[in-house]
Amino acid sequence: MERKTKINAEDGRHDLVITREFDLPLELLFKAYIEPEIVEQWMGTKVLKLENKKHGGWQFETSDSSGNVVFRANGVIHDFVLNEIIVRTFEMENSPFPVQLEFLEFKKLTEDTSELNMHIVYKSADVRDQMLKLPFAQGINMAHNRLEEVLIKLK
Repeated sequence: MERKTKINAEDGRHDLVITREFDLPLELLFKAYIEPEIVEQWMGTKVLKLENKKHGGWQFETSDSSGNVVFRANGVIHDFVLNEIIVRTFEMENSPFPVQLEFLEFKKLTEDTSELNMHIVYKSADVRDQMLKLPFAQGINMAHNRLEEVLIKLK
């Protein structure tokens, strides 16, 4: 099955671009990134903090069925323009990967469709390539598929 989420990772660079078109209005797609209840549904994680403003912060946590924390990530929101832009850092705790910088741009295509472009900058090309060796592409595509499934119900 073809992945709807596209990843462009040019050799030798320390960044990549993720692009996805959604069958969702722009405002609804943007809500998926700023409303904790919606984030929790499509990401399958608990939102501990989500301050949607310039110089705000965020923290997500995932636990196993026994309550043990298996994943925690956090960052700072550097820029925030409603329905347009989120610029944030992303850091996985207890991970060998250094912090990364993410530029999320939301674009209206039609009244019922929109596009998300994520430009992610890593510390080095090597770090980016290590990330891509993980099931990264498959995971982001699955997450975006869940996002669309959850939000279509809210349309």
